[in-house]
Amino acid sequence: MFGIEDSLVSTTGLIAGLSVGAENKRIVVLGGLVAIVIESVSMAAGEYLSDDAVQELDKLKRHRDSPAASGLLMLASYFFAGMIPLAPVLVFVYPTSLILSVIFALSGLFLLGYIKGRLLHSRPFKGGLKILVVGGLATVLGLGVGFIFRL
Repeated sequence: MFGIEDSLVSTTGLIAGLSVGAENKRIVVLGGLVAIVIESVSMAAGEYLSDDAVQELDKLKRHRDSPAASGLLMLASYFFAGMIPLAPVLVFVYPTSLILSVIFALSGLFLLGYIKGRLLHSRPFKGGLKILVVGGLATVLGLGVGFIFRL
């Protein structure tokens, strides 16, 4: 869940800022791909090293997954979730690409929280709304930075 949420939030914020600030599809695609690849590998490495250290200290009681499996799961979830806001940039022109990127990512965030709520037998709509609002802040910040550099 963390890799998906983090990727949707950070990638959408980056794409929104670059789209508004540069209005250049090539820059947005390049920046988005670089961020997705680097961050997915970084998150995977962090997850692997974190789980490995915890296992070495014999404090890992939440699950028995191997650090390698945790790292690969983080890599895949971050990478594929990052492609959600980048896909419209590959297909559509600005500003349609930006609007669709934000809609797809925010929908993904809500759906992630909703599914989490269903799985945990809590309030799914509240869970979806919570992740949507928290994750949406990065998009607003990305747009803000893009507008500042556009001026």
